Amino acid sequence: MQAGEFRKGSTFEYENSVWTIVDFQHVKPGKGAAFVRTKMKNVIDGKVLERTWNPTEKVQEAHIETKNMTYSYNDGELYYFMDQEYNLTPLNYEQVEDALMYIKENDPVVVKFYKGAAFSVDCENFVVLKVVQADPSVKGNTATNATKEAVLETGAKIQVPMFVNEGELIRVDTRTGEYMERVKG
Repeated sequence: MQAGEFRKGSTFEYENSVWTIVDFQHVKPGKGAAFVRTKMKNVIDGKVLERTWNPTEKVQEAHIETKNMTYSYNDGELYYFMDQEYNLTPLNYEQVEDALMYIKENDPVVVKFYKGAAFSVDCENFVVLKVVQADPSVKGNTATNATKEAVLETGAKIQVPMFVNEGELIRVDTRTGEYMERVKG
């Protein structure tokens, strides 16, 4: 794989470790050669590194296994995920923090493994969650594009339209953290 092919989630081997691209930007300056600016995360220890690459620079793609699992529970320190054979896989907060904003117990997730060791969790792209805290709607202020902050049952804070009230179910795009629509319960 060449650095010019990097996308969010790309995994590769670099300096005897496995990294995943968290963010990237292809830069073509007016003068000089193009380059790829990346923010990458070590999948084993969670260390984040920013690095600039030549787009033709080659890296060895890492083989990542994925497994459909279910979020089981948290014991205060570790988060446990169960596969179809009822095997539990424990992960620490740093490995699951992005997904935690959008998952509840018994929700389906995809756990990623490298050489048999779990390193991250991806939740579904769209989830339905309950609004547990939001300012009440103001009559006459519902037709504009104005938004307000709402707290979801998982603790996530997102911007929602003014007409969304406490207790309602909403669909959220987990990739962007954006409100999609209200859902009838």
